[in-house]
Amino acid sequence: MSILPVVSPERPEVVISSWCSSPGKRALDLALASIGLAAALPILVIVAVGVRLNSPGPALFRQTRVGLNGKQFVLLKFRTMHLAAERRGPGVTRRNDPRIFPLGGLLRRWKLDELPQLLNVLLGDMSLVGPRPDLPEFCATLEKEQCAVLQLRPGVTGAATLVYRAEEQILADRGDDRVTEYYVNELYPKKVRLDLEYAKTASFAGDVRILAQTIAAIFS
Repeated sequence: MSILPVVSPERPEVVISSWCSSPGKRALDLALASIGLAAALPILVIVAVGVRLNSPGPALFRQTRVGLNGKQFVLLKFRTMHLAAERRGPGVTRRNDPRIFPLGGLLRRWKLDELPQLLNVLLGDMSLVGPRPDLPEFCATLEKEQCAVLQLRPGVTGAATLVYRAEEQILADRGDDRVTEYYVNELYPKKVRLDLEYAKTASFAGDVRILAQTIAAIFS
């Protein structure tokens, strides 16, 4: 889904590797996402049934995020929170968030809730490696130079994702009244900076390394 951008990304002088928008990166995404979906099909079915049995409501969670060039798209995840939980708390999630049902916590631990995003990759909304797509209200806080991150196709994983893989615990250490403020003013800018650093030297080998490190981090 692509509609008019909610953020109009500026074009500041930020170096971005040609790999980020290359046919080779797109071919890698299509190949690995197709293989991943085929291999994970039994897991997808089991997880979908498990979510429906553990919490009333649909198995999939759909949420509007900001993608390439500031355009909105619908991100897909397995639902890990009780129905309509996003309207009963902040737009960021913390460790032991009471909105998460028990199976949802397990899915988040093993990143199984992210598997439907392979469909987003096939549709072209996302890449396997890139900055995590964020909510429109958070992207609207980006400063001019930070807007360069919107020139990158968002990813299932990325440089900042690896560094801040304990993000939910970091946010859990903040008070309820400060968690969104802390994310917008402290954590989000740091993640954007890391993703722009990735963009300067992005390459086939670099993406493969990030994917391998992500898998290793899940099982560590």
